[in-house]
Amino acid sequence: MFKKIGIFLQMIKFEHTVFALPFAFMGALLGSVVMFGSLPSWGQIGWIVMAMFGARSAAMGLNRLIDRISDAKNPRTAGRAIPAGLLKVGEVIIFIAVSFFLLFWAAIKLNPLSVKLLPIAVFLLVLYSFTKRFTWACHIILGLTIALAPLGGWVAVTGSVDWTSMVFYFTIVFWTAGFDIIYSCQDVEFDKKEGLYSIPVRFGVARSLAIARVFHVLTGAGFVSLLFITDLSWWYVAGMLIAYIILFYEHYIVSPNDLSRLQTAFFTMNGVLSIVVFSFTLIDLVVQFHK
Repeated sequence: MFKKIGIFLQMIKFEHTVFALPFAFMGALLGSVVMFGSLPSWGQIGWIVMAMFGARSAAMGLNRLIDRISDAKNPRTAGRAIPAGLLKVGEVIIFIAVSFFLLFWAAIKLNPLSVKLLPIAVFLLVLYSFTKRFTWACHIILGLTIALAPLGGWVAVTGSVDWTSMVFYFTIVFWTAGFDIIYSCQDVEFDKKEGLYSIPVRFGVARSLAIARVFHVLTGAGFVSLLFITDLSWWYVAGMLIAYIILFYEHYIVSPNDLSRLQTAFFTMNGVLSIVVFSFTLIDLVVQFHK
């Protein structure tokens, strides 16, 4: 049983939760402080964790299920659980259904707006897995999907959506789309062969890396905007500066002629960035509450 659980966690790349979960917590923190002048309760945080686990597990399960045929053809992905025969299609379908149930249950426990917005979240979660088959804008769709984490965290504690939450949402949209473009550069030849769509396939690796840089400049602008429209202060600024250094380094180590450090740019750098920004935001708000 534990071996099977390990295979499921490997299938959904559980370690990649570090990308979105810190920003979900940050959305909850900012929403609670901006709207109510207090930190979110542990109960709210617990339901947010369940919602995040359910949403991400369902999305990754769907992605692996839908892509199982193309994954089997790609040497980089042929070892994934379904094409490698480690999991059956029926098992993955049950896993997806349970994951969506956890998401629905958590939304019900949070507030009515979380439930009302759930169809939009589910639509994007399902849509993304098909987008590489018909549009090179798939990276942006992924950004719109992953950025539901901070927006969902905000809605979970406030029961509302406002200007600040949308600025944060689109900041994470551009961050996600940018690093996904970089990641997709490694599959450009395979995607062309299989008739799949992506920005690297449409514009080439060099131009795609330039587009990713533009997206991450917009990410930086979004983080600055949050400073001016919330009560965040110097601790947040310190975290923001570290995030800028990480983004710069991410682009510095990847070039059209050298993608050898792409995994570092994709996973290590972006995982660290999300943890850093959340941690310094948390410190900033806790320090303010103890003055």
